[in-house]
Amino acid sequence: MRQKLVIGNWKMNGDRTRNAKLIASLAKGLHGHDSCRIVICPPFPYLLQVSDGLVNRHISLGAQNVSQYDQGAHTGEVCAAMLAEMGCAYVLLGHSERRQDNRESDAEIAQKFAMALAAGISPVLCVGESLAQRQADQTETVVAGQIRSVIDQLGIAALTGAIIAYEPVWAIGTGETATPQQAQAVHLAIRNLIREYDPAMAEQLPILYGGSVKADNAAALFQQDDIDGGLIGGTSLDAEAFIQICRATA
Repeated sequence: MRQKLVIGNWKMNGDRTRNAKLIASLAKGLHGHDSCRIVICPPFPYLLQVSDGLVNRHISLGAQNVSQYDQGAHTGEVCAAMLAEMGCAYVLLGHSERRQDNRESDAEIAQKFAMALAAGISPVLCVGESLAQRQADQTETVVAGQIRSVIDQLGIAALTGAIIAYEPVWAIGTGETATPQQAQAVHLAIRNLIREYDPAMAEQLPILYGGSVKADNAAALFQQDDIDGGLIGGTSLDAEAFIQICRATA
């Protein structure tokens, strides 16, 4: 049985004082909670602070991005080895905001995926369609293309220990969310796609939903057969709401 997983993506938010209070609140509110794995992804400058704050706690550290290069003259980039040294166990790849704002291609994301694996970091591959693509009935085609890009370059075995996060672009930061049934349909399509390559892999691969998950809709989403948890954006900055979402996995 796949264990539920909840990842908090702080995006470009936080300061040292606020971070310390948030970490302390999460540690207290989630003490003894074991129905899901929990990951926090702060901005790069706060990785060390959050890492130190999570010592001896059951919350893991993740990063929001990684370079496709391993070292060298790449000003402004952060390589996978650096993230591993900071204690990162997970890294988000291909988030819709990276795909849109930074024009990250599927090929580039696959390269980053490989770098994460080489450093022993679990990649969280974010996939999803725009509103126009959904309205054109292209959801499954778009999502499949984003996943196949990684499989074609790295092989199906690369998904061992990885996570896929389905985040419909039209539902991120808009207050809109797919119904549990709509989200489940795409998650099932993703699992069926993986099943074409490796049935055993399909059964163990965690697939998260990442489209405006809130405390009041988390339980209904997490009850779906193929939704294994959530990738939480702005709501992860609200300790009480994030705690409620984590507890909804039970």
